[in-house]
Parts: sequence; C-alpha cells; structure tokens
Amino acid sequence: MQPSLHYARRVRALSGALLTSLVALAALLTSASTSHADTTICEPFGSTTIQGRYVVQNNRWGTSQPQCIAVTDSGFRVTQADGSVPTNGAPKSYPSVYNGCHYTNCSPGTKLPARLSSIADAPTSISYSYVGGDAAYNASYDIWLDPTPRTDGVNRTEIMIWLNKVGPIQPIGSQVGTASVAGRTWQVWSGSNGSNDVLSFVAPSAIDSWSFDAMDFVRQAVSRGLAQPDWYLTSVQAGFEPWRNGAGLAVNSFSSTVNLGGGTPGPGTPGGPAACKVAYSTSVWQGGYTADVTLTNTGSSPVNGWNLAFTLPAGQTITSAWNAGISPSSGAVTARNLAYNASLAPGGQVSFGLQASYSGSFAKPAAFSLNGTPCTTA
Repeated sequence: MQPSLHYARRVRALSGALLTSLVALAALLTSASTSHADTTICEPFGSTTIQGRYVVQNNRWGTSQPQCIAVTDSGFRVTQADGSVPTNGAPKSYPSVYNGCHYTNCSPGTKLPARLSSIADAPTSISYSYVGGDAAYNASYDIWLDPTPRTDGVNRTEIMIWLNKVGPIQPIGSQVGTASVAGRTWQVWSGSNGSNDVLSFVAPSAIDSWSFDAMDFVRQAVSRGLAQPDWYLTSVQAGFEPWRNGAGLAVNSFSSTVNLGGGTPGPGTPGGPAACKVAYSTSVWQGGYTADVTLTNTGSSPVNGWNLAFTLPAGQTITSAWNAGISPSSGAVTARNLAYNASLAPGGQVSFGLQASYSGSFAKPAAFSLNGTPCTTA
C-alpha cells in the first residue's frame, strides 16, 4: 500500500506542476498578443485593417523609391520615405487611413457609398504628428464624391482639406476666395487634375487635431456646383501627400461615422426638395449698387442654419454686407446666417443686404440655392 500511495502523490504533484506551467504559458501568450509589434507595410499598395472598421494603406504610386509605414492600433506613422518628386507636380504617395471604398477595397462594416441626401451628418476626428527639416508635404483629409455608388476607380469630385502645408507646394488649380466652414476660415482652391474635379480648403496655419462634420465640406461642393444632392459619398480618408522625404509623419488617431437620416430630407439638409424662395431687390447707380435679399422657407420643415449660394455676374465685387456673412467677395459666393438669425421656421423669412461695385452692364444673379437645394425666385 505504501508504494502505491507514494506513486499517487507523485502523480498529483507532477500534474499540479504541469498545470501551473500551462497557466504561465497561456498568460505569456496572452501578453504577447496584446502587446504585439506594429505591422510594417512596405508594399506600394499594401494595406491592413485597424479597429475592425478602418483600412490603412501605404498607397505609394508616384515614385519607385521605397516607402514604409508602421500601422498602430489607432493609425500609422511613416518610417521610410525615400526620394523626392518635383514640387510643382503630383506628390509621390498618399499613405492614409479611411472609411469607405478605395479601388474595390472597402473598410469593414462601412455605410459607404451613401447618397448625400440620405446622410444626416458625418462626424469625424483626426490627430496628426508633423516633421520639419527638408520635407515637403501636406496633411490632407480627403472626401470623395461620385454620381454613382461606385467602389472602384476615380470619383468625379475630390474635396481636400489641407490641415498643414510644408514646403513650396500648392493645391490643384487656383485660389478662388476664402470661406468659413465648420467654424474655421480657409483659403479655397478649385481646379482639375485631368481625372476629376478638386476643391481644396487650406488652413492658414497648422492644425494638429480637430473634430468636425465632413458634410459641412460636402455642402460646400454642392453649393459650388461640383456635386449634386443625389450623388454619393464613397470614402473619407486622412493622411499625407509627401513630395520630399516624410519619415516621421503620423496619423495618431482617426475616427469616422456616417449617420443616415432616412426618408426624404427637408430643406436644410443636402438633397431637400425645392422649398425656398428668394427675392433680390436692388438700388443701382453708376458703378455700384445695394441689394436687399429676402429668403423664405416655403417648406414644411424648419431650417436650422442656412447657407444661400449664388453667383455674382462678372465684374461685381461685394464691399460690405449686413445680417449675413458673405464670402468670397466675387464669383460664386455664399451668404451664411449669423448667430441670431440661424433658424428659419416653415413659412418664415430672413432678410440680409449687401453693397457692391460693378463694371460694364449691371445684372442680377441668375439662381440661388439653400443648403444645396435650388430656390425659386420672386
């Protein structure tokens, strides 16, 4: 009996030691999995997903020189960015993170493409880290729009938000004015790269981090005739366009949500039916005039925050305005509510005025749109 008892105790002791070792091994493996090293991507068009909802892409397309990114749980950083391209041409790459679809690669669970008129808002946030030295790059937030819900290829209109600009670079096209969008003032540039229209908003100084509604910029494109309410938002992307160097640039964090409103939107949202009327009365003298503008909400839904877009005939320049903020001063302009007159009830009216100079023959604007929705004229 004694040898058998000793053997049983020894087996139990060995089993206990083995169990302890297995538990320790499991803990080690768990620790290793939760503190894994960053994923490094050097393939020109290599990509991966983060947080189960966004795609991070290396997207090196304008150079044969190496570029690598280290993908983190919340973004990425550029670890290698060799070579340079002329700063008066296209950049060498666009390492970025996105929500939506890019050349058939769609982020997990995305609601995009989505018709603009169905989107209530698209809250987003971004945090960047920048580098200096002999680098040339922008920090760009891209919004892509197309008449169709395509998931492949180039879209019709690209909206670029330049949160930083380093080096002798500039957006596509030419500056067409300034605008106040999402509570900030921007230089506005417009042009085409041969494949699509590009509308760019350039910050006057670097923005490290920011939260905003991407639809504020979409509405700008609609009001300027570069998109229509029945078009689609296909993706939103945040990253960098480097022309020279760029190692050390990082997207520290990125978030993007698209909230669908459902049903038929009313006035004040992109795609609302024509439910507004504008009266534009003028007092004209040689070389100048004043205009009194009355906007009426003829719909059945309230408008909370109004942007009235119209185009001044050639030769006209606004010199002052009251009861509204108007920018730019010529060409395609937008009148925006002030804090005290932002709400417009069904059947309600708001009036504002402007003074302007003109050359040649005087003419009135041909058309008006309220938050992207065409208005009738009185």
